[in-house]
Amino acid sequence: MSMRQGTKRWLVRGSLHLAAAAVVAVALGAFANLRAAEPVPRVSEPAKVAPLNIVVYGGSGNIGSRIAKEAASRGHHVTVVDRTPKPELAPPGVKLVTGNALDPQDILKNAAGADALVSAVVVRPAPTPDFALSVVKAMVAALRMQAGAKKTRFLDVGGASSLNNAEGKRIIDTRPAGPPNGEVTSSVDALDWLRSDVKDVTWTFFSPAGRIAPGTRTGKFRVGTDTIVTDEKGQSAISMEDYAVAMVDEIEKPQFLNRRFTVGY
Repeated sequence: MSMRQGTKRWLVRGSLHLAAAAVVAVALGAFANLRAAEPVPRVSEPAKVAPLNIVVYGGSGNIGSRIAKEAASRGHHVTVVDRTPKPELAPPGVKLVTGNALDPQDILKNAAGADALVSAVVVRPAPTPDFALSVVKAMVAALRMQAGAKKTRFLDVGGASSLNNAEGKRIIDTRPAGPPNGEVTSSVDALDWLRSDVKDVTWTFFSPAGRIAPGTRTGKFRVGTDTIVTDEKGQSAISMEDYAVAMVDEIEKPQFLNRRFTVGY
């Protein structure tokens, strides 16, 4: 074999080794990303932080009242803002204010000095097809008007339809054909808008599990990002109480700034 032939064979063999190494590297990277996307088990442990000022719009609703209760139980200063506040749902020490979640000036006034502004405004049926998006835009517009060094963080009680299923398809895109559900679509639009248009306000979009209902506070759940969290039977569920726990955990110990996250058992 000539020197030229030996050199060519060495180059070919070297190229094959490099190609194989690249394939392995890509595969390992994909495996690492897959593992990173898996839900992370969590047992809630309230952070040892100074009391925070937390404003909850929709704090007299099913989810909002539980967020207010959870935050107050941890010693935070909570203000509930609603069109019709319900004192019977408010824990002792929670401030009740009448307000409008679609009025940026009203939101700006009530969020003054707050560390976190939570929108738990859920109206069913929604008064307009774009209601969820309109509320989010009003919240962001208010926080954009804040003056001074201290800025308030925004957290939104979102929906599950914007999550991906196990096949990586958005749940809203897998629904049977039919008239669009404005309430569901608007929540998805709200997340898309936050991701594409909001760079100057710190936000978090919190999607629940596929099923959320009143239940028990366990403090134990799994946390994910863009894929719906399911159990070994393929069911996706979370109690409103544990959803509230996860929300207050995120307020105390931020992990998903300008991102979405989700929870489930």
